[in-house]
Amino acid sequence: MSIIYFFVCLCSCIVGAISGIGGGVIIKPILDALGILNVSTISFLSGCTVLAMTSMTLFRSRNSTVKIDKRKGTLLAVGGAIGGIIGKYIFDIIKVSYGNGAVVGASQSMLLVIVTIGVLIFSLNKSKCKVYNIENNIVCIIIGFFLGSISAFMGIGGGPINLAILYLLFSMNSKTAALNSIYIIFFSQLTSLLFTIFRGKVPNFSWYVCIFMLAGGLLGGTIGPMISKKLSLKGVDKVYTTLVFIVIAISIYNFVGYLGKI
Repeated sequence: MSIIYFFVCLCSCIVGAISGIGGGVIIKPILDALGILNVSTISFLSGCTVLAMTSMTLFRSRNSTVKIDKRKGTLLAVGGAIGGIIGKYIFDIIKVSYGNGAVVGASQSMLLVIVTIGVLIFSLNKSKCKVYNIENNIVCIIIGFFLGSISAFMGIGGGPINLAILYLLFSMNSKTAALNSIYIIFFSQLTSLLFTIFRGKVPNFSWYVCIFMLAGGLLGGTIGPMISKKLSLKGVDKVYTTLVFIVIAISIYNFVGYLGKI
């Protein structure tokens, strides 16, 4: 099974690094669908893998022609870091309140379906949408908080919503939005994982599985930027749209599966 985890993380992180949605939005639904690990373990290991992937992607992209908007990106990341803690806290509250991982899993899957369908509708019609270029520091932090809290609760690191928001509210093209999204995901995921560790909420898992998943994340974070450099903006858009359809389909399947366990 460790080999399966490795390839799931590898493929997810390659396309996640290319598109900027992070690998978690693909890893978590797939592992949910396999039904081998519980919800808390999947969320934690997915978060660790995404952190490894984003670290490598940022390192590999340091000399890229595509640059992170240091001011806006950092403000969004600060908001995302705070939101990451809140999102994780809400996750823990729901888990304890219901005492049933299926309730949490169903909530995560349904929220992911709603958010992703909304993003898909926007993506298919974004040429008709008016875009903005927000400069206010406080607003940037609030937006980052919103993105970080949703992502941490769903256990996906980032997701398609990051790209839509960066395009719509900050006028970023596909490649710039992708790199800035990875930057935000890195900080929100880092704080979310540290919060889990400091509160003693780390679930039981096999370190053997964790190592294989981290290896897949690191390798995916290495290969992804290499492929991204060769793709046009339209190519990145196609990867992104295809992934959105896949995530919606898997999440609906998982939601129905979790409902049957409640």
